[in-house]
Amino acid sequence: MLRAAAPDAELMAVVKSDGYGHGLVPVASAAVDAGATWLGATTLAEALTLRDAGITARVLSWLHGPAEDFTEAVQAGIDLSVSSPAHLDAIVAGARRAGGRARLHLEVDTGLSRGGARLEEWVELLDAVERAVEEGTVEVVAVWSHLSHADDPRHPTLDLQAERLTEAWQAARERGMRPIRHLASSAAIMARPDLHFDLVRAGIALVGLDPFDRSPAESPFRPAMALRTRVVDVREVAAGAGVSYGHEWTAERDSVLARLAIGYGDAPFLGARGSRVLVGGEQRPVVGSASMDQLMVDLGPGNPTGVRAGDIAVVFGPGDHGEPTLHDLAELSPDADVVRIAGSVQGDRVRRTYSGDAASPSSAASHRAADELRNEMRTRGSRLRRRGCSGQWPGS
Repeated sequence: MLRAAAPDAELMAVVKSDGYGHGLVPVASAAVDAGATWLGATTLAEALTLRDAGITARVLSWLHGPAEDFTEAVQAGIDLSVSSPAHLDAIVAGARRAGGRARLHLEVDTGLSRGGARLEEWVELLDAVERAVEEGTVEVVAVWSHLSHADDPRHPTLDLQAERLTEAWQAARERGMRPIRHLASSAAIMARPDLHFDLVRAGIALVGLDPFDRSPAESPFRPAMALRTRVVDVREVAAGAGVSYGHEWTAERDSVLARLAIGYGDAPFLGARGSRVLVGGEQRPVVGSASMDQLMVDLGPGNPTGVRAGDIAVVFGPGDHGEPTLHDLAELSPDADVVRIAGSVQGDRVRRTYSGDAASPSSAASHRAADELRNEMRTRGSRLRRRGCSGQWPGS
């Protein structure tokens, strides 16, 4: 779908924050197998993990500054964003140590006011870049920026940002540089073909999250993640019994409760008041205060669907089988949205499985590589973690 929406531009698959909680290396491998020609990662640690996993596609890393050592990144052929002369000095120093040439994406602040050189600083940055090009320590690959209102295709800032990007790009070209341009994220890929330029960057849409925040029933995208756990045990409670810490919920009648092996330690937004899970073929309410490791679910008087220890409970999924969706959870959490909830399902506590593993040797190899790299990534500050309950692709 994304490839069809931008047929004349190259496609970058952005796999930041552990692939939006879906697994950095598996998501990147799947994206490359599906035709992505670039990968995007925020940190150097993420980018180097992709290289260590054997992924050879172009990788851009953009969240770093003058305090970083870029030697290893240059040696690994990682493309680097740069937004100031001081930032450039650190990259050039890394290139000298590596004995190579750093590939630069010059970031210009076109209106997000978060990262990139401001237009009034652009000439100073280009002067510094030009000197580094003459020295032979860098080459300029792209001029790029971030949209502030990508999910509102008619917002006037989009056109203004495109104009500013083109102005900065043209200034680089006037100095003999031949950079590409990139600006469009998932929403702009789908709704603003005039902003595709040479390269588009797909992020949340890669994992089936709708860039316009439409529910799965309304969207052409299908969420890739389902979060499942097991029933630990089932117990009867009498009317008037308080449940969980603080007895925030008290049984109004005799009932049966299921204890689930999952809690806010597995995803911070789990257990919000009003939450439900799919168990025994029906959505049942989560009751009592959530704990770090456990949720309690009211199965109703007599446990009419016969839920037993060991049964699967679906915390959220695409909604294909009547389970709650990420949108359902987001509506219960004023400080959350579908991206934050999906991205929070990461940690040593979560074991991920992926559909199609048996049929995809390259995918299986990527999972093994990720496992081998886990300890190394902890020392690099990565957010790749795993354990206990199961975050799965639908159908697995």
